[in-house]
Formats: sequence, structure tokens, C-alpha cells
Amino acid sequence: MKSHPFGSTGINVSVIGQGTWYLDRGDRRSAIAALRRGIELGMTHIDTAEMYGDAELVIAEAIAGMRDKLFLVSKVLPSNASRKGTITACERSLQRLKTDHLDCYLLHWRGSYPLAETVAAFEELESAGKIRSWGVSNFDADDLDELLQISGEGSIACNQVLYHLKERAIEHAVIPWCERNKVAVVAYSPFGHDDFPSPKSKAGEVLARIADAHGSTPRQIALAFLTRKSTVFAIPKASNAEHAAENAAAGDLILTEADIAALDAAFPRGPKPRGLPML
Repeated sequence: MKSHPFGSTGINVSVIGQGTWYLDRGDRRSAIAALRRGIELGMTHIDTAEMYGDAELVIAEAIAGMRDKLFLVSKVLPSNASRKGTITACERSLQRLKTDHLDCYLLHWRGSYPLAETVAAFEELESAGKIRSWGVSNFDADDLDELLQISGEGSIACNQVLYHLKERAIEHAVIPWCERNKVAVVAYSPFGHDDFPSPKSKAGEVLARIADAHGSTPRQIALAFLTRKSTVFAIPKASNAEHAAENAAAGDLILTEADIAALDAAFPRGPKPRGLPML
């Protein structure tokens, strides 16, 4: 499993991690087995959020005895992101995850509370050792500009955003901004939301052909394409151990320039949108 420095933190983090949205809605034993298999195979970056129902509780059970191996991330809801509310939400997540710290803590999306309040809370949590770094999710380049003015250089660890083969909007401005400012980009829903390319479509045929050439699956090729830049990480969710193993195998996959050009043509990024797409 490849790993790269996670933004300004300098901590090496697995390129492919594990997302947990809706993880609590399926079979609990299967979810725990998937997380543990993923960890065994090097997917030690685990992402969750207070919004994800009981996912934090499932994770706590899955990672028991393995916390030191992990890069654990959770998120505060915008409705809780006042200075006091952020601290309370973080402490609640720590309790549910049965850990004394998070490796990164994110503002899930921008809400009504001033960013300065949330940043102040993040800094307080960092000073107390309850989080080791902080970042944001669903922030466009202009939001990041504003945040940088408040926090200063080197403070923002990551920006977690929607990114998959059919949704490449972040390549216009967000990825370049993050590259310039040493901010990690984390791709959520990297297979799309129930919208992975059909093998019967023209673009899907290109994806399948490249997968066959590498002895891989189309989903592995998709993950390798999204993480082709060293600043980008992906957090696919797996509902069982077999899917976790499939995702993990993408962490060592290297595409050729011809592969990347073919995928770029098959899944064009399109014009820059007015607003940042998000789920």
C-alpha cells in the first residue's frame, strides 16, 4: 500500500483509506470484518463523522487494540461548529470511538457559525492533545482562501471533497489550490453514489479494457486514477472483507501515461461548475 505525506502534517498516510458512511446500516459483523481486513492490508486511514449514525461505535469495536496503527478522522456537523459546540462534539466522538485523540478533525461543510469560531475550537483541541490536526470538507477554493486568512499557512491539513470518474470538478480549482498550499485532498464517494460506470457504456468499456491489461478490476483502476497525484487520497467504503481487499489492492497500482490519457478522454472533467458539487 502506497502512502504519502498527509498535507502539512508530514505524516505518511495510506493512499487508499476506508470510508464509513452508511456503515452502521448493514450487517455489523460484516462491517467490522471489512474494517479489520482493510487495516490488515494497509488501509489504516479510517474516516467517519458524527453525522454517520452509529458508524463511530462500529469503528470502536473494529479497531480495539489497533489504535496506534491508525490515522483516524472524524467530523463535526456545521450545526455544532461554534467554539463550544465543536469541542463538545469532538469529545463525544472520542468517547464513542473509545480513543483519546483523533489524527484529524474536520468541519463537515460550511455552516452559519463564523469560521474563526470553529478554527479557535480546533486550535484549542489541538493544544489539549485531543486532535493532532484539523481540516475541512466540501470547501471550494474561495472558501479555502477565506479559511487560510483566518488560520494562517500550514494549519489546514486536508479538504475532503466529492471526487469520482464522473465528477471531476475539483480538478479545476480545488486540487491546484491544495497543491499550492500543502493541503491533502481526500476523495469521498470515489465510485460515485450508486453511479459507477456501466461496463456496457463506451466509457465503461475503456475502464474494463485498462483493468484487463493490469489484471485488475474497474474499481481498482478508478481508485488508481483518482489518486494519481501524490496529494490525493481516497476513502472508499467496503461492506465486507472481500470488497475491502479489492479496494486495498488499488494502493499499489500504477497507471501508465497512456492509461491516464485514455481515462481522461473517456471521463472528461467538463467545464468548471458555478459551485462545488457535494453529497
